[in-house]
Order: sequence, then C-alpha cells, then structure tokens
Amino acid sequence: MLVIENEQEEDGRWIAEVTALPGVLAYGTTKAEANAKVQALALRVIADRLENGEQLPREIADFFEAA
Repeated sequence: MLVIENEQEEDGRWIAEVTALPGVLAYGTTKAEANAKVQALALRVIADRLENGEQLPREIADFFEAA
C-alpha cells in the first residue's frame, strides 16, 4: 500500500504526496481533489516504471506474481 501525505498550504490549497514515489505530488482546492490527482499520477508513474523495467517501491513490489 502506498501512503498519501497531505498538507494544507497557507493559501488554502491542499498538497498530496506519495513519498514512496519521489516527485509524485499534486495540488487541489480540496483535500479530496489533491488525493485524486496524486493517485492518478502515481498510477501513471508505476505504469511507466513497469513498461521500462524499472524498480517499483517496496510497498508494492510484490503486487504482481507470475504464475
């Protein structure tokens, strides 16, 4: 499971970050919007890593198992 960390900025915007995936962060006007955006971004980053044979974060490295 990947953990999302949230923080509200001084201007009221919310930022969500998946710390296991460096650089995966997103802003939203609400916490829910920031979370939805960062989840979508994290999935795109994970898919890109899989396609390029790159290592996945240990939190999800065993998500798939070849039969």
